[in-house]
Amino acid sequence: MAAARVLLLLAGPPEPASFARSVCGLLGAGPERGPRPTHCSLKRGQLVLSDRPFPGAAARLPLQRSPFCPFAALEQRPRGSRPELPTDRGVDLGVAVILQSCDQTVLLTRRTRTLRVSPNIWVPPGGHVELEEELLDGGLRELWEESGLRLAQGKFSWVPLGLWESAYPPRLSWGLPKYHHIVLYLLVTSQESEQQLQARIQPNPSEVSAFMWLGPDVAAAVAATADGTETARPLPQGLPPSIPAVELLEDGEARPQALPVATLLRTTPTTAKLEERVSMGTKFALRLWLQHLGRVTTPPCESGAHLDPRPTKEEPTLDALPPSQGLGKPSS
Repeated sequence: MAAARVLLLLAGPPEPASFARSVCGLLGAGPERGPRPTHCSLKRGQLVLSDRPFPGAAARLPLQRSPFCPFAALEQRPRGSRPELPTDRGVDLGVAVILQSCDQTVLLTRRTRTLRVSPNIWVPPGGHVELEEELLDGGLRELWEESGLRLAQGKFSWVPLGLWESAYPPRLSWGLPKYHHIVLYLLVTSQESEQQLQARIQPNPSEVSAFMWLGPDVAAAVAATADGTETARPLPQGLPPSIPAVELLEDGEARPQALPVATLLRTTPTTAKLEERVSMGTKFALRLWLQHLGRVTTPPCESGAHLDPRPTKEEPTLDALPPSQGLGKPSS
């Protein structure tokens, strides 16, 4: 087995998370109870998670999975009827950057239709954390690789928002899961405006087919869409029918487009489709971002945990965060 990227601290010493088991389930988190505050530590490309405090834990972050997580669904089946999943694989570690402009919009990108995982889906810039790579370094590297944006030192602040357990395919009706990640969402707040950042964007066409800037009002509507239900909902009142986006053509040219807001309100279909929509993990991260802005009054965590709305100062690693940063004192 390759070097373990995600480890769980349960009853004994830290042990690698198994590809075939739901991390949320092992730590007591689940869709029926909402996100669960989880103690975590990340040291150079390796994440340690526990449902209780432990030496070296630097933050407590909300952990969540989808309401139809395939790993959770498989665990509910009788043992003899479960399909065989790899036992020699662990859970991969990813990082995604919610890049906020100084005028409070965030950048989302649409993955190209040719990617093996989550094609044609709207997500923030992100990807794998490399071995021995710090959390912030990995997030900024992925931001640069996908959008061409480099943020100058001293011109941004950052704070970890939460953890999402990601499976692909996302539903058993699409097939057995082939990928299993824990994704850390990182809010990076730039001192530049949307217009200034937009002027410097140079998207990577092999990964990005379009991009847009999302404001709090539309983000709130997107975050409120309930995956796991098939009932179509009318467009919330007060929202525009479309928002500006930029699409990358095959010849590399960028073309403005009006993206229907209804496209962003779609939920995960029951059958495998290349349908354009916002990923479930992104909706989760948008809810945390809105709470960080003070735009959401309902806390995303149970058992007395909440996000501290104060921004952190720029720090080189999650382990360097003082106790008052990241997730705050118990209350929610």
